[in-house]
Amino acid sequence: MSRIPSTRVSGSTSAKSLALAFLKPGWVITAVAVIAFAYLAFTVLAPWQLGKNEKTSARNHQVSAAFDADPVAYSSVFTQGSIPADKEWTRVTLTGHYLNNQAVLRMRPVNSEPAYQFLTPFETTTGETFLVNRGFESAGDSPSANTPPSAVTTIIGYARLDEDPPANAPLTNVDPVQVSGINTEQIGHELGVHLAHDWIELAEGQPGEVTAIPLPKLDSGPYLSYGVQWIAFGIMAPLGLAYFVWAEIKERRREDRDRTQLSAPSTASFERSEEPTDTSAEHNEAEHASNPTTPARRQRSRYGGTRSDHWGKLAEKNEERF
Repeated sequence: MSRIPSTRVSGSTSAKSLALAFLKPGWVITAVAVIAFAYLAFTVLAPWQLGKNEKTSARNHQVSAAFDADPVAYSSVFTQGSIPADKEWTRVTLTGHYLNNQAVLRMRPVNSEPAYQFLTPFETTTGETFLVNRGFESAGDSPSANTPPSAVTTIIGYARLDEDPPANAPLTNVDPVQVSGINTEQIGHELGVHLAHDWIELAEGQPGEVTAIPLPKLDSGPYLSYGVQWIAFGIMAPLGLAYFVWAEIKERRREDRDRTQLSAPSTASFERSEEPTDTSAEHNEAEHASNPTTPARRQRSRYGGTRSDHWGKLAEKNEERF
């Protein structure tokens, strides 16, 4: 009895088929997007937030040092008409008087609300002129005519660095002139006054104060946690991609094993198929004719069921009658 040879299918996915599977557009686009995101997170987003945290921490240190130290003469901070960056927020004293002309910083938020800030030149007794931010008022249709005192006085304020020239040009068709940034060169040009580089933010309770601008809060903000989060995202994105690749390989190997089991032939089925069977009606009738005592075999109906041999039953009844 011959045995039909069985065919064997490999149960593991070949490296070539895996490579072709992962070269499909969907996988390629996903891999490129993940790599680009991780690169952006490590080189741009995380350094951006960590840099802001570093700047905020340095500013908080300077503000704290300014609170702890006594005010000093402006000449010890404003060297050569400007202040060093590490001396910002130092408290300084000036003696002199306010000039009559001033500018207004328009729509600069204070406590998250739009406000007008009043920028007034202050001429010292030594002849130097500094721009002083005297405080703010809530924004309305137009700023009020808040005139500073003209008498000689001594004021205390915080040394502040100039801002970059604003993109918007000053509004010169209103009185007072309105500007979009605190740049002493631009404001001095509009007011016709030679101003020293950098400016003074007036402290609370000083002569000429409108409403003192609140000092910055001494906290680092969320920038450090944001930077750490971007680093974590940059690590998790490639790990997530690696997990999905591993899951895809595992699923393909499982499918290969299932196909192998389904395609492998059963030895028992081959042995049963080799045994000769004869269930024809002619063979059944011949067997019954040679031995009438043998009951007729049941035959399968044409519609899938089974039924008794009808003609065999009729023959048995005729023999009993005769």
